[in-house]
Amino acid sequence: MIQVCLNGLRSATDGAAVPLSPGAMAESAAQAVAAGAAEVHVHPKTPCGDDTLSPRALAEVLTAIRAVVDVPVGVTTGAWAEPDPGRRVERVRSWTVLPDHASVNWHEPGAELVAAALLERGVGVEAGLWSGTDGPRRFLASPLAPRVLRVLAEVRDTEPGTAGESARSLLAQLGTAHGIPLLLHGEDGGAWPVLRLARRSGLDTRIGLEDVLFLPDGRRAASNAELVSAARDFAEIRWPDAGPGPHSGCGNP
Repeated sequence: MIQVCLNGLRSATDGAAVPLSPGAMAESAAQAVAAGAAEVHVHPKTPCGDDTLSPRALAEVLTAIRAVVDVPVGVTTGAWAEPDPGRRVERVRSWTVLPDHASVNWHEPGAELVAAALLERGVGVEAGLWSGTDGPRRFLASPLAPRVLRVLAEVRDTEPGTAGESARSLLAQLGTAHGIPLLLHGEDGGAWPVLRLARRSGLDTRIGLEDVLFLPDGRRAASNAELVSAARDFAEIRWPDAGPGPHSGCGNP
């Protein structure tokens, strides 16, 4: 399974291909699904382009995307969108339109409270377990672990030459992870090496402008669909080990 991650923390400074409005997100999602994506992960934005957990913004984005695709759609609950854990839980409980699933970064304060609130509302939880954090350890000890939809094994090493080994170390740390389905992905310079490992290992993965702005041959990606097509056709492409492009980095309505 390939999940498309439409935008993430990207902004207008990362190029016009990054979808920031509900309409642009919907159009990008439709193209990516047509290219082979089986799921969508998206970060709803404020009018200023910041990530938000606002029920109004979430409803607009989910409604727009679901009008053009019939696949599961998930959102972020990253602490950067709402730093206060209690407020983050309140946001989840105030959502009027629910995503199919939402990612919860287990190393963040309040992760289990947010995950519990999502599960109470019938929203699937993607447990974001970042390499280089205590998230994997905390998750494996959590009573909520067996109830999550999947593990997002997120490799934070962006060096092309070492990201694959970092991914293997993270997978070893997770072990069987309670038998929960696992999606492995990297970012920026590590995105394609980690995707290569995921495909060779038979694991689900994801790709999109949230994770990387460049194609394996170094060309800048024109769209999420182009990235999905490259990932889908992985077996037919001779991937280089390097990949350029550093990750770049209004209140909630």
